[in-house]
Amino acid sequence: MRVSIRDYRPQDFRTLWQIDQSCFPPGIAYTQFQLRTMIQHWGAFTLVAESEEDRSVPSILGFIVAESSRRLGHIITIDVRSEARRHRIGSSLLDRAESCLRTAKCHAVRLETAVDNLTALAFYKRHGYAVIDTLPRYYANGVNALLLEKLFVVSKS
Repeated sequence: MRVSIRDYRPQDFRTLWQIDQSCFPPGIAYTQFQLRTMIQHWGAFTLVAESEEDRSVPSILGFIVAESSRRLGHIITIDVRSEARRHRIGSSLLDRAESCLRTAKCHAVRLETAVDNLTALAFYKRHGYAVIDTLPRYYANGVNALLLEKLFVVSKS
């Protein structure tokens, strides 16, 4: 599956929100207001993965919302359609977002994931993230979150 990563366009919003709803249970999935606020937040950027070739699947396959502030990056959400998983789309989105965060002079990136989301936890650990804390009742449904962090190697130049 050939995929390209591009910047978010306002006309993508409804599709991105629908993908988010399909990826997370109620209480963890964002409302339209929350997702729009995150996308439009100062310092945030949204990247979209879309299919370049296969017209049998929806063109938008996933997205990531991230932000940078004071040398610390934050992955707000990363969502990939279930039928597009296991094609390195999530990895491509995460790699591109981390590259943007490095360019913004971030020294580390953090994110949260539900304690019971073992698939996400394994994904992030494969990408070099480590659990640094537990956040009690982080999600609206009362589920705890794990706070993960990845330090970037900063070259002295």
